[in-house]
Amino acid sequence: MNKLTIRDVDFAGKRVLIRVDFNVPLENGQVTDDTRIRASIPTIAYIAQQKPTSITLMSHLGRPDGQRDPSMSLQPVAERLAQLMNTQVTFVEDCIGEQAQAAVQSVTDGGILLLENTRYYKGDEKNDPQVSEALAKHGEVFVNDAFGTAHRAHASNVGVAKYLPAYAGFLMEKEIDYLSKAIEAPERPFVGIMGGAKVSDKVKVIENLLDKVDMLLVGGGIANTFNTARGYAMANSLVDRDALDLVRGLMEKHGDKIVIPDDSVSGDAFNENANTQVVDLANGIPAGWESFDIGPKTIEKYRAILSAAKTVIWNGPVGVFEISIYANGTNAIAQTLAEITELGVKTIIGGGDSAAAIEKVGLAERVSHVSTGGGASLELLEGKALPGLVALKDS
Repeated sequence: MNKLTIRDVDFAGKRVLIRVDFNVPLENGQVTDDTRIRASIPTIAYIAQQKPTSITLMSHLGRPDGQRDPSMSLQPVAERLAQLMNTQVTFVEDCIGEQAQAAVQSVTDGGILLLENTRYYKGDEKNDPQVSEALAKHGEVFVNDAFGTAHRAHASNVGVAKYLPAYAGFLMEKEIDYLSKAIEAPERPFVGIMGGAKVSDKVKVIENLLDKVDMLLVGGGIANTFNTARGYAMANSLVDRDALDLVRGLMEKHGDKIVIPDDSVSGDAFNENANTQVVDLANGIPAGWESFDIGPKTIEKYRAILSAAKTVIWNGPVGVFEISIYANGTNAIAQTLAEITELGVKTIIGGGDSAAAIEKVGLAERVSHVSTGGGASLELLEGKALPGLVALKDS
């Protein structure tokens, strides 16, 4: 990564402002998944050890659209962070203005303060210079550790960097290094797994990966579209018909790299009580039925390919993993990646639903890296520059 990081700064005696990604799920005022909070702790702890004057944290949560919505307050996050770090974390009910400024000034001796949701102000998402400048007043040094928002140019990540010297935190560095190195200098064979609903949502990622991988395994609604393009009857299955010509073009250009399911777990309903059957896709899905998961033959084919890989990137589940009868394919992919990681294969999960899927089966700790940012990882895999990263100081 060609950016300066927190290793390049002496934080002693400085007021430090850190953009973290605390956009976590809440239920009844409690954090239900603290993965992103835990991911920020190495950066916070490293800076705290250097005896700064204060550490002020800022984040968004949800989409309050410029309104004060108590259900999206970061106060429960402050409480969870305090528990995880076993230290006091002060919370202030605003992020800019007199109340916030007074709270920042009152924190000394390396104390930690969490500001209220930055998206309570519409100016955050609009990268409003007034909001940027107001946030920048809270620190002398800015650290961006919020990879999950790095693909957005907002006041709290890009705007602030115009007013303060800006550095990457450990999480930002780790995310960029894992994803960039995997794309630009992978150990081969390099295998991509692309799932999810629609080809059009991920077409740039698919095109970019096909130029770099040795094989691309497809699943989910994306696979349905590829199977339709090769002439298989998919009945009621989710098919991105607007992308069929595009898919045919990809198959003509990269047919030797694209691996498409041969069989499917199909169902007559989208629920746990559906009737299911394994269908050989060359025979077509029965009328009124839908393809919801990759079938056992495809699972074995994909496992064999992955077992020979040296680098794997996975983005998007290969079936409707939220429904247990359609989760076997996604679970098998997760299990295979955990197994090959133990053999030295670099395995990277590209955030979003694939991250949720591997968390659900308890295997997130057994792969090389699980990204904390779905949208940011997608744009990085597309080959795009991330505004939140571009704004930091070059090394």
